[in-house]
Amino acid sequence: MRYRAAGGAEVIEAGEVEVREPGPGEVSVEIAAAGLNRADVLQRKGFYPAPAGAPPDVPGLELSGRVVARGPGATLWPEGAAVMAIVGGGAMARRITLHERELIPVPAGIDLVAAAAIPEVFLTAWDALVGQAGLRAGQTALIHTAASGVGTAAIQLARALGARPIATSRKDAKLAAVHALGLGLGADDGVACPESTFAPRVAQLTGGRGADVVLDTVGAAYFEENVRAVAPKGTIVLIGTLGGGTGKAPITMMLGKRVTVIGTVMRARALEEKIALARGAAAELVPLFERGLVRPVIDRVYPMAELAAAHARMEADDNVGKLVLAWA
Repeated sequence: MRYRAAGGAEVIEAGEVEVREPGPGEVSVEIAAAGLNRADVLQRKGFYPAPAGAPPDVPGLELSGRVVARGPGATLWPEGAAVMAIVGGGAMARRITLHERELIPVPAGIDLVAAAAIPEVFLTAWDALVGQAGLRAGQTALIHTAASGVGTAAIQLARALGARPIATSRKDAKLAAVHALGLGLGADDGVACPESTFAPRVAQLTGGRGADVVLDTVGAAYFEENVRAVAPKGTIVLIGTLGGGTGKAPITMMLGKRVTVIGTVMRARALEEKIALARGAAAELVPLFERGLVRPVIDRVYPMAELAAAHARMEADDNVGKLVLAWA
């Protein structure tokens, strides 16, 4: 699948792309399925170009599939191995070539289509909560956009770590849907915030302390309220700008609370960083799936040819969990 130009869903079409043979330390993967992310929608609109080295017109930031060819010196995976990965683009094609150490094993008991719902959201949430913020047992994590792919992943990861998740959504129906999924969100730990006001409720839920970690996918619209909601010496991790990229910062309050603010991205990271994240996920994250502590949350699976319909559902903000595109 490709975008023939920047624009609406009408620019999505089937096409062809040349995929190179694997070089030293690389493998080729026959793709079974790919997850849809908001970055794919932004790229289609012309707001988020692919990084250097990724196909400029083929979307897809995460994939699952099987290894079908190995380059010189590639020994980590046998042909036929079930794998998943985060990539800079090109996941919504039949095949892709990448470094073998970027790949992560598909957890035992999870099929290839469901595995496509794992890499982007779980690695993003894992890296932000654990790698960046150091979330640990006994702490509280405030997680925005509860029904999103990252939100549903972060709620589960916080609970698996022994932390308490508190999650927000602008829609009561979405909070109810998240509760119904049984992801470990407490009965009173969902906060509806249609007017971006959630700090009083977080304070109430935490005995006035606030959240030790705030995982924010919204950005500017929530930043001041995040500072109000975070605990003294707490950490705010910014991973998205759904609510804008520029806003006010309550600096006096930040100084008084000694707040740490971390901004992070995944797509533009150097190969070495992506490899380190993948290897860490293989060792620490995959076992959580195999122990049944976390699971992919899929809203809907579409045939790859219906990518435009998946974009429409994401833009309507109707999904709870991941949208997945699968090859027949």
